[in-house]
Amino acid sequence: MASETAPFCVTGAAGKGAASPAHRPHGHVVLAARIHDALVFAAGAVAAVLLLLCFSSLLAPAPVPNLVAGPSLPFPTSFPQQPQEADSSSDGLYARVAAAPRTFYDDPKLSYAVDRRVAGWDAKRAEWLRLHYPFGLRARRGPGERVVMLSGSQSYPCAGDGGDHMLLRFLKNKVDYARLHGIELLYNTALLQPRMVAYWAKIPVVRAAMLAHPEAEWVWWLDADAVITDMDFAPPLATRYKEYNLVVHGWDREVYEARSWVGLNAGVFLIRNCQWSLDFMDAWASMGPASPEYARWGKTLKATLSDKPDAESDDQSALAYLLLKNPKKWGARTYLEHEYYFQGYWAEIVDRLDGVAARYRAAERRFGPALRRRHAEGEHALYAAARNAALRKKAGGVPGPDGGGQKASYWRRPFVTHFTGCNPCGGRPNEIYSNESCAEGMRRALNLADDQVLRAYGFRHAGPLKDDVRPLLV
Repeated sequence: MASETAPFCVTGAAGKGAASPAHRPHGHVVLAARIHDALVFAAGAVAAVLLLLCFSSLLAPAPVPNLVAGPSLPFPTSFPQQPQEADSSSDGLYARVAAAPRTFYDDPKLSYAVDRRVAGWDAKRAEWLRLHYPFGLRARRGPGERVVMLSGSQSYPCAGDGGDHMLLRFLKNKVDYARLHGIELLYNTALLQPRMVAYWAKIPVVRAAMLAHPEAEWVWWLDADAVITDMDFAPPLATRYKEYNLVVHGWDREVYEARSWVGLNAGVFLIRNCQWSLDFMDAWASMGPASPEYARWGKTLKATLSDKPDAESDDQSALAYLLLKNPKKWGARTYLEHEYYFQGYWAEIVDRLDGVAARYRAAERRFGPALRRRHAEGEHALYAAARNAALRKKAGGVPGPDGGGQKASYWRRPFVTHFTGCNPCGGRPNEIYSNESCAEGMRRALNLADDQVLRAYGFRHAGPLKDDVRPLLV
């Protein structure tokens, strides 16, 4: 068996299941001479290992714990590398693939489509992990929760001027964060279910990613127009969310009492890779445009949710409805996050970003030169942890929680700034916003995030709305 437990769904009070005890070898008689030989061999092996560790500790920096992934490792690989001496000829490679153990992928009934249920997923994942990571995932990839970040956009060019360039900048932002935190990013432009269009298109992608990445414990969806504006912050997966299978931005009172369709936001969410989640995605998709009951669901949502303005079944209203009507089945394992900006509404954030950046620079100067030292980009996790620890101090720090917050007195960087309603690819924002406010807000947020990346390369933007850069002064 693998040396670590497969990350199953959270269903009971105890959370994840405990690992089964290892089998102990049966007792047997050994001659004294053989015992002596074994002890000598063991002593030599221990000495060799200690010597190797001593050299490796001099050559490699100590790993820094991180809640998203192991930052001490390079960009993660999903599979262990093959030994160098393995036959690399075409026949040899084919023979190795043909001889690989059978897994759930070999089941002809397996379907990635949302209209075909996958059963027994937790057991199938556990067996796959046992075969591919016999010593456990952490033995290969270091500490931390294993995450696949997902985002995507349409496959054809944007209608609005500059829309494709803006999508490129949004993508670069996610690539930067994934690289800094050692997580994998999948950006999709294919419509996996032709009838599940617009905001519904993400559900088939997320579901397919769960099956394509059994090594990932979490799948993290971010809408294309969401900007990660705090490159240092990592969601508390292993602590705050350890008893939950779904994390979305929202408020319990707004969803369960006010029955509001805007009591949560479905544009950014974390979902655990397990059977509960697959079943939830199936229930969610059943309310979408691929369902023959789509029109009926729209009327049901309008009648159930207090402030829904139309009779269209959209993904956000459907999510609120599922939690509201199934508090034990779905709501009990869903965390509605509002203690920090898991995803923040851009209109209440962007005008404060210049003040946020100024307070961070002032705090770094107050705490001495160590936080401003030049360092390799691969050391980002260590410096991010030190910076956040300093910023939390009451004396000289920056008020607010890690990841930002809504109070006017909070000045920490918002984790995610979501430009909902701006429609950068379509060319025309929601009528309540102007093109200028959206365009300026997006540039401010993207430049704030980009400056956090550029500092490792010795540069920063010349201003919050400027594209040119200048050398960064120590």
